[in-house]
Amino acid sequence: MKKEDLHGYVPAIATPFSDKGEIMEDAFQELFEFLLSRGASCVCIAGDNGESWALSAAERGRLVRLARDAAKGRVPIMMGVSAPTIDASRAYIRAAEENGADVLLSMPQTYVLKASEAELMARFDKLAAATDLPLVLYNSPRRMGFSLTVDQTEKLLNQHNIIGIKESQRDFFHHTHLLHRLADKMSVMTGPCHYILPAFALGAKGFIATGPEFTDLKPSDMAAAGTGVPDEAYRKAHHQLTVLYEMLMGTATWPAAFKAALNLIGQPAGVPRDPVLPATEADIDKIKRTFDELGLSYT
Repeated sequence: MKKEDLHGYVPAIATPFSDKGEIMEDAFQELFEFLLSRGASCVCIAGDNGESWALSAAERGRLVRLARDAAKGRVPIMMGVSAPTIDASRAYIRAAEENGADVLLSMPQTYVLKASEAELMARFDKLAAATDLPLVLYNSPRRMGFSLTVDQTEKLLNQHNIIGIKESQRDFFHHTHLLHRLADKMSVMTGPCHYILPAFALGAKGFIATGPEFTDLKPSDMAAAGTGVPDEAYRKAHHQLTVLYEMLMGTATWPAAFKAALNLIGQPAGVPRDPVLPATEADIDKIKRTFDELGLSYT
């Protein structure tokens, strides 16, 4: 997979769990097909939406295999390999490779707050040395405890087989500088969904974001907004994305609200895996009110 292949709508799929915490394989493949119907150009397994922290290496590998069986060659498969330790990341990498993943997504370091540049560079050196698969960086300050600078991102890009970045920094100044310097060298994929349409205008190639699953406008059509002044359909989609993102991120423990919202639109997301509790009735009412305010239908 090359950087030119990383573009458009790349959803991080939820992992449907039953009340007993078991992976619902048929539901996973049904949800996968729904995302393809929304125009997904690639699908990310074991991301934050997929409750990566609750998945073993064997389960990740099984999900990749299920995704490949469902995809039938229509889209490439990305798998998350972020972990607190390099040994855990290596185990995830082996599972990805053995089951046919096309590309890997990883933070340079997770849950080690304020890692020094030397520490994060050394960690990514070890991760990159463990695989020949292409890599997508994941800059998530909320989960890493720090943010990659543009200089650090460029340094990692120059040293490793990196084809893109999921940029989840919520500071648009950062996005602007990153896109100005590196948009021609890697596929910059927006994380916060309220930045999707503005980032396209500055050279982003796509988005790995939560929210486009629910909008009126198909996610695969959103890239067209970058070709000129957005018309009413794009302005409406941007407003929907902004409100959805605020609501989903601020309701229950992630990804309980996201899964509840998927269930409301008829997609079998199941419930979160322990220790995350399902969305409460009050949470679900809040989601419904937001859908009503935005004119979005649900069952």
